[in-house]
Amino acid sequence: MSFKFEKLIIWQDAMTFGESIFQMSLSFPKDEIYNLTSQIRRASDSVALNISEGSILQSTLEFRRFLGFSIRSVAEVVTCLYKAKNRNYINENQFSEMYNFSYKLINHIIAFRNKLT
Repeated sequence: MSFKFEKLIIWQDAMTFGESIFQMSLSFPKDEIYNLTSQIRRASDSVALNISEGSILQSTLEFRRFLGFSIRSVAEVVTCLYKAKNRNYINENQFSEMYNFSYKLINHIIAFRNKLT
């Protein structure tokens, strides 16, 4: 048995995304724990959470709305990535890897949402 959302590639990718962001943020300074670390973790986790929540017992219109929340959460993560890079918490390679993952993920979610009728 499985939930409908577990079969969605966008949910699977969002789960990987959240775990990658979590691992990356482990190296952030301790004085950022209640600020940037918390923010980037919550935003990245929100992507998969909104996909799953929107897919269960929701109308297509409501699911599209939750996918919009996921899209905005990815954009929030990208801003946090810039902040982390600017504060020298991550290097250029880490930034590029997660930026590219973000770009791919946001475009997949948008394409999926556009196919819902």
